[in-house]
Amino acid sequence: MSSNDLSFAGFSGSPGANLPALRGHNTALVLGLLRAAGEEGVSRLELAAHTGLTPQAVSKITARLRAEGLAAEAGRRASTGGKPATVLRLVPGARYAVGLHLDRDELTAVLSDLAGEAVAVRRAPLAFEAGAEQVLATAAREVTALRARADGPPVLGVGAACPGPLDHTTGVLHRVTGAPHWDGFPLRDALAARLGLPVVLDKDTNAAALGLAQDLPRAAGSFGYLHLGTGLGAGLVLGGSLYRGPRTGAGEFGHQTVQWDGPRCGCGRRGCIEALCLAAVARGDLRAAARALGVGAANLVELLDIDRVLLGGRTVLDHPEPFLDGVTEALTDLARSRGGTGAGGAVPVALARGGARAVADGAAELVLAPLFGARGPALAGGPGAYGQDPGTPAAAEDQPSSPGRGQRRLT
Repeated sequence: MSSNDLSFAGFSGSPGANLPALRGHNTALVLGLLRAAGEEGVSRLELAAHTGLTPQAVSKITARLRAEGLAAEAGRRASTGGKPATVLRLVPGARYAVGLHLDRDELTAVLSDLAGEAVAVRRAPLAFEAGAEQVLATAAREVTALRARADGPPVLGVGAACPGPLDHTTGVLHRVTGAPHWDGFPLRDALAARLGLPVVLDKDTNAAALGLAQDLPRAAGSFGYLHLGTGLGAGLVLGGSLYRGPRTGAGEFGHQTVQWDGPRCGCGRRGCIEALCLAAVARGDLRAAARALGVGAANLVELLDIDRVLLGGRTVLDHPEPFLDGVTEALTDLARSRGGTGAGGAVPVALARGGARAVADGAAELVLAPLFGARGPALAGGPGAYGQDPGTPAAAEDQPSSPGRGQRRLT
């Protein structure tokens, strides 16, 4: 796939403006539908119906995708009176992406295909607080090992997820809790230079939430992903889109103060939910830790009116029942206090899919999702800000017809 197919920089949505960008947008819509259809595949007429593109435009796009090995025929559908329709499918192994979860004490690396399935996984000890050189060297070693497993198909790039706060648009870390010396370090660009690959950087919780959102239709609503591991944070998906905030600071869930005279937190304040949770876990009081997490979850639900809460992170995964029970109890109490016993009821709570790999899998989606029409940050060393909202009308690509709307799933 050429850089023109990936680049959305300068796209304004007006007919005839920046045609290479428009071409990339429409290709992403088609790729997104091929991905959603899975092995069953989808016909060109169905692609035209769901994108609003003309059949001629769809034929041009799919011919290019087939030539580049990204799509292939998947048989024919039985005729309903006309010529049997040729069905196309995505070729998952045509390209790969690497996802890196840079946790405070461990690096998890995955090699994912275009369908978002991990084909190889590696783990290694990591001391994130030790600073850049150790992190870069470990990442380079593990990515090199994964690339050796790719065995031919190109690796599109690397998605890296680490503790925040950080600015995903510039790839620069801020004062990471417990590791303030990272403040101002351009980790994205440093990784890109060391790895020789395009890199996207985001918070661990944002990456996980993005990965989890891929399984949901865009209109499925909103959720909060709460990650309790070596720290506590949240990833927010609102109205089907990952929400980072105008200053990229959304999701610092663990640093809401709930006890004015509480224990000192690594951020410098007192009584943060993260400090309360981690202190309770350290002394073996899981019920207290779950209660603190539940208080935070209830605050989040009351503030944003989200549809569900998903729990993850190693501490939750080591002891899922007490945390599920504690958060569920807090949200049930909230619903009862608000009279939510009817159609609304309590907001449901569940473990996030993906287990211990949720962040690393989501980090790979930082690279993959924009290829399929989802909004994403720019790849450093790559073609620029190439994500586009799948709800944006399909742009004019050698077609006179009015644009339609892309869909996350076939209906």
